[in-house]
Amino acid sequence: LKNHPAVEGVLFPLDPSFPQYALAASQMSGLAGLVSFYIKAESRDQVVDFCQSCRRFMMAVSWGGHESLILPKCASLEPAAFDPRIAEHRLLRLYIGLEDPAYLIADLDHAFAVIN
Repeated sequence: LKNHPAVEGVLFPLDPSFPQYALAASQMSGLAGLVSFYIKAESRDQVVDFCQSCRRFMMAVSWGGHESLILPKCASLEPAAFDPRIAEHRLLRLYIGLEDPAYLIADLDHAFAVIN
């Protein structure tokens, strides 16, 4: 995600470029299943289209299952309140489940192709 041209930034505590990496590394061992990222989108529809075009990531708010999930921050916004200049409105949160990584990467690639 960090190298994808449609991604503005990635938030993952165990990434050495994360501002509080040292703190996260001292408190956490192993890998975490949550990652957030900002997509380059001009409209709420693009964010929604990205999420809805995912076939493997289900759109949901529960983080306790085995399946991979995606949640757009703008889901809580009225459509007229969306402002693409506000990064938080373009934030997506992923919960990585137990599926094969290649399977999930292909799904994200498909979603990026839909919005580009």
